[in-house]
Amino acid sequence: MAASQSKQSERMTGAEAIVRSLEELGTEVIFGIPGGAVLPLYEALFSAEKLRHVLVRHEQGAGHAAEGYAWASGKVGVCLATSGPGATNLVTALADAYLDSVPLVAITGQVGSSLLGTDAFQEADIRGITMPITKHNIMVSHPDEIPGALAEAFHLASTGRPGPVLVDFPKDVQNAELDFAWPPAVDLPGYKPTTKPHSRQITQAAKLIAEAKKPVIYAGGGIIKAGAHKELREFAELTGVPVVTTLMALGAFPSHHELFMGMPGMHGTVPAVAALQKADLLITIGARFDDRVTGDPDRFAPDAQVIHADVDPAEIGKIRVVDVPIVGDARQVLSEFTDVFKKSKKISAPKIDEWKGYLGDMKQRFPRGYDPQSDGSLSPQYVIETLSKEVGPEAIYVAGVGQHQMWAAQFIDFEHPRTWLNSGGLGTMGFSVPAALGAKAACPDKEVWAIDGDGCFQMTNQEITTAAVEGFPFKVALINNGNLGMVRQWQTLFYEGHYSHTKLHQDTTYVPDFLGLASALGAEAIRVTTEDEVLPAIQRAREINDRPVVIDFVVGEDAQVWPMISAGSSNSEIQYARDLRPLFDEEISAGESPADIHETVQEVNEEN
Repeated sequence: MAASQSKQSERMTGAEAIVRSLEELGTEVIFGIPGGAVLPLYEALFSAEKLRHVLVRHEQGAGHAAEGYAWASGKVGVCLATSGPGATNLVTALADAYLDSVPLVAITGQVGSSLLGTDAFQEADIRGITMPITKHNIMVSHPDEIPGALAEAFHLASTGRPGPVLVDFPKDVQNAELDFAWPPAVDLPGYKPTTKPHSRQITQAAKLIAEAKKPVIYAGGGIIKAGAHKELREFAELTGVPVVTTLMALGAFPSHHELFMGMPGMHGTVPAVAALQKADLLITIGARFDDRVTGDPDRFAPDAQVIHADVDPAEIGKIRVVDVPIVGDARQVLSEFTDVFKKSKKISAPKIDEWKGYLGDMKQRFPRGYDPQSDGSLSPQYVIETLSKEVGPEAIYVAGVGQHQMWAAQFIDFEHPRTWLNSGGLGTMGFSVPAALGAKAACPDKEVWAIDGDGCFQMTNQEITTAAVEGFPFKVALINNGNLGMVRQWQTLFYEGHYSHTKLHQDTTYVPDFLGLASALGAEAIRVTTEDEVLPAIQRAREINDRPVVIDFVVGEDAQVWPMISAGSSNSEIQYARDLRPLFDEEISAGESPADIHETVQEVNEEN
């Protein structure tokens, strides 16, 4: 954990001890804004040699930037805010990190100890406020506690199931002196996450896999958190079991791979949804049976037994009854699965050629695609598909929340982990721009694209200025449909086209003018309205590396995200397009064998 093992003490202030501890813990970048309750800490930062501070324009931006840094680097992201409103502005980012298991340490200033509980100026009980949305939080009451508190915060944030930890520092503790020594003792007797799976559970699960006729690997974001993408691929190729990856796990398994069925869920691919819904065994690793994946949980994968492996025991059995529960780190679980199939004389890979044939036919029959806009306007899917082809899978893509997020998940080819960043659990509009800033800070040599909607962009676009001033030249592909697009889609489908307060500007006027706004914020601004302008604009943006770039892609307002499963419906009711009936109806019923289904699909293909 520590960069240095020296125990020699040195006299310094609490604020200086915070900075030194962060440096010893390997922190390179911290995102924050100064204020009265953290002025001692900023005085210490003034002389810091190893720690870069990035001055963001809003504390929520600091939190999301720290998330983006953590996502892209695999390290702990760090953000800093003053007391009261500074600290409360971090709440959304902390909740986002909590639901998406992002390793984050938030440092907040607090009023002096003698003022606690007096409703002093800019006093807020940030510990009480954030208790439900942090993995742990603590107020440091004595300067001697500083090294140990921060060492424990980093350990808690980055081990087991990762998550955010908040450390609150009263101003007088920052000013007081201590004899600083490193490393401190980290003693957390009540915190011992299980990482090594039980061998008996591994064997039991392996037997189920070997006997399965229609198994599928249901891989979640825990694969990426554990760095288990290589182990996932080795296990899948060894057994031949098809793979689906959730929204949070895109990139954990190569999208070009023949065993990859895509992303399941509300806007997942038909093959991925079919794989889960028709399976007789779910091999669930690092996923939590989220409602956006399962739809109606009582009708989700109705004929499947379930193996569920997760480092967080609270997730196992929370939504779905589990046949073989496995508590452990995803990387170790997959490694032990692989060892069993390589070494055991009694357990061999399942015989599932018919099952793979059925899913292969589903991939051919229901490829990703979209219809051009009926009014001739630019299709957002075309924009994102072109971006993926031109930029390629080595870049980092960061999405906001809404239609553009789903189109990015569908039309970008992800080949590597930590190249897809988005807000999955909380669904935070405004995530993309500051998270892209953090990703660029973490990976300055990588190309970073924020794919954002015009609604999301207007929430946190001030961090474009941060990027311009601090030298983080990421690109923004702004999908501008003039509406809160996903809400409009639901209003179209479920509220009789009553577009209640979802239109963002007048029909004939750009308000705001994103070209003028982006330019004022310090970015190069480009506007695109036709297909033939898309590729040249992307190419031009890629040539500009001395400042951020915002491309305003003006797209049609009626484009919708398909496939789609209505909230609360069965996955069997997935629709490929608005005018199609549910796919899993009498034509392909759950009672048919894989061979029957394979033959039916062939007949349908011949008819078409």
